[in-house]
Amino acid sequence: MATQAEVDSFHKSAFPNANEMRKFLTKEPESWDLVWKNNLTPWEAGAAFDVQPPLKQLIESGEVPFPKNGKALVPGCGRGYDTIYLASALGWNTVIGSDVSATAVEAANEFLKSKSIPPSVVEKVKFEKSDFFQYVVPDEEKFDVIYDYTFYVAIPPSLRPAWGAKMQELVKPGGHLITLMFPHVPEPYQLGPPFWSSFENYIEVLGGSNGSGGAKGWEIVYNKIPPPETQSDVHKGKDRMVVWKRL
Repeated sequence: MATQAEVDSFHKSAFPNANEMRKFLTKEPESWDLVWKNNLTPWEAGAAFDVQPPLKQLIESGEVPFPKNGKALVPGCGRGYDTIYLASALGWNTVIGSDVSATAVEAANEFLKSKSIPPSVVEKVKFEKSDFFQYVVPDEEKFDVIYDYTFYVAIPPSLRPAWGAKMQELVKPGGHLITLMFPHVPEPYQLGPPFWSSFENYIEVLGGSNGSGGAKGWEIVYNKIPPPETQSDVHKGKDRMVVWKRL
């Protein structure tokens, strides 16, 4: 079992400049705009236009039968890599990337325009500045898919019950919540964001245990630790991909 020092060392190596980033963060969501304005986005370190392999594996394997048409949301979308990928891979007409930072949304729109992305994909993508916890849509506009990667661990742990309630509100019955859990490590650590979490914590905030390993109101339809040979060194053994179907 890793020591606390080893966990903290991994945490610092996985998120360069995280300590600098945290200096700008307060309890106000808008403080994330200062992070972006100061170019302190450690989760993007070394990133190219790509998405995490577990998301590609999930979508391209066909193991979860996503519908032919639908509407998707990526909260905390940042520069929009995942939003663009989902619009391309799923072929749906509406894929929304939202972020509380206006600077992030501007960066996402610039990225969408500046890369060799087919117009047929561009027209499906919409980036918008919004606070996930204030996000409200009519019943007929709820989402078929919401994808969370590093958004959950970026918010203060005190907001996680509200995150769970909002996911239950925004995902339509029969829709899916995709959670790529990272860093998924067993030993708690004190630094954050990204804050420590566990699979059990996701179950707790999504409604509590249903007695069969899942959460009330949700069925787990995909639950995998990605093969290490498909992962970068930072991610090996520290990702877990779970897909929850809304009942």
